[in-house]
Amino acid sequence: MQTSRIHGTMGKNQTVMRRQNMSKLFETTTIKNLILPNRFVRSATWEGLAADDGAVTQRLIDVAVRLALGGVGLIISGHAYISREGQAGLWQLGVYSDELIPGLTEMTKAVHQRGGKIAMQLAHAGSKAASHLSGLDPIGPSTAEIGGSHIGKEMNKKDIEKVIQAFAAAALRAKRAGFDAIQIHGAHGYLVSQFLSPYFNRRTDEYGGSIQNRTRFVVELLEAVRKAVGSEFPVFIKLNSEDFLPNGLTVDEMISASEILEKAGMDSIEMSGGTFLSGKNYPSRQGKPGQGEHEAYYEAAARRCKKALKIPLMLVGGLRTFETAERLVLENVADYIAMCRPFIREPELVNRWKSGDRKPALCISDSGCFRPGFEGKGVHCVVEGRLTS
Repeated sequence: MQTSRIHGTMGKNQTVMRRQNMSKLFETTTIKNLILPNRFVRSATWEGLAADDGAVTQRLIDVAVRLALGGVGLIISGHAYISREGQAGLWQLGVYSDELIPGLTEMTKAVHQRGGKIAMQLAHAGSKAASHLSGLDPIGPSTAEIGGSHIGKEMNKKDIEKVIQAFAAAALRAKRAGFDAIQIHGAHGYLVSQFLSPYFNRRTDEYGGSIQNRTRFVVELLEAVRKAVGSEFPVFIKLNSEDFLPNGLTVDEMISASEILEKAGMDSIEMSGGTFLSGKNYPSRQGKPGQGEHEAYYEAAARRCKKALKIPLMLVGGLRTFETAERLVLENVADYIAMCRPFIREPELVNRWKSGDRKPALCISDSGCFRPGFEGKGVHCVVEGRLTS
């Protein structure tokens, strides 16, 4: 009798565990030809762990390995600068030269050996570039006015073509290094985002004015990338839902741009929001949501965008609970759940949730994790007191 009760209890516990693990969040899905084991994405996160020249280091590889072992379905690298003048800051990953391919290959091999999948985010900082590091003048769609100062040179047609080809060359390097996909960084006020935003883009030629014209740069960029990597290699983009700036990109314009990019052959869109000038609506907001605010910063915009698109939508921004993540997928607000700071605190978060421990992510959203990165110590959770490197 005693044995029977024990076996009966164990059977019930196993049944409960199976039901928990049957969440749609743990379904195997496919984007293009990329098979993903679950719907969790590590959103691109600057780690502050690359070498001075942007080369991969062992500490950077170790971060990627921990994420793969922690169950993340798709790891997106930190923003990798595609050309010298496009570097955003210190210890940023680079993909501007063939000499960087061996290190990048070591990174992808290490992830794949642990059963993970990894995409590279390709980025150019535009007028926000760190000219003191490159020794080159920043460039952008227009000369930017920031803090009362005019920054950066307005790009001419030759500049535009040069940057587009640099993106294409970088995409090919990522493919050669074994990355499973690439993502174009089109958010947060960097170059592609600047072209899309009327706040930064004051041009009067075919690259400025209407949202159709402002999307032209990234459409031409996508065409060049496709020519470089082929039609079957997955290509994604990260976009702002809106800029949260006066005369910035709006949700309506974002949806129009997304539809244009889907038609042009984009395979997936990740939705974020805000820029370095957006105040409290900065991409990495601090603190918990206030009364009446969504846990997911951009849920309302994502809900609208998802209805307009057929390609998969990834959503990042503020997500901290399993229940919200699952609801967003079940309600068809997003296809994939992307997170940044929670994985800095807990690279094993996905496995924890999958095991049945559904307590919220431990991240308290204070963004203290980024301070050590600017000091050359690598981004890590200062609350946890544990390096992610």
